[in-house]
Amino acid sequence: MKPRMNFYQTAPDTMKALMALEQQIQSTGLEKSLIELVKIRASQINGCAFCINMHTEDARKRGETEQRIYLLNAWRESPLYSDRERAALAWTESVTLISQTHAPDDVYEQVRAQFSEEETVNLTMLIGAINAWNRIAIAFRAVHPVKVKASVA
Repeated sequence: MKPRMNFYQTAPDTMKALMALEQQIQSTGLEKSLIELVKIRASQINGCAFCINMHTEDARKRGETEQRIYLLNAWRESPLYSDRERAALAWTESVTLISQTHAPDDVYEQVRAQFSEEETVNLTMLIGAINAWNRIAIAFRAVHPVKVKASVA
């Protein structure tokens, strides 16, 4: 796959605006581990290899376990996620698939049971931001780094 363009060079001011939103989200007080889980899950739904690669690496650097990363797309069937994480993941799926789900009341109530109003807005902005990043990366064919596996003699 070949990138279509370098969107950072093409529209630097626009990309700076999205980066500023990213920095704001990072400063909201939402748990860093939760932020990465949300980013990975939305990227899985959207099929963004570039972002899945980036955010699984970021999650590992922040101490996330391989098992929780591997099981993230089946989080409902795993006991490894807290109630707060489950609410965030359900909201992530609902907001990412908004044209299908229309953010149902039961998922909203689940989020509100775990997050304050301010946290709910911040979580929703996080989800919106990663969806924007996914769409940019997919549309312009951003290519994730490829690690060459060492040969075994």
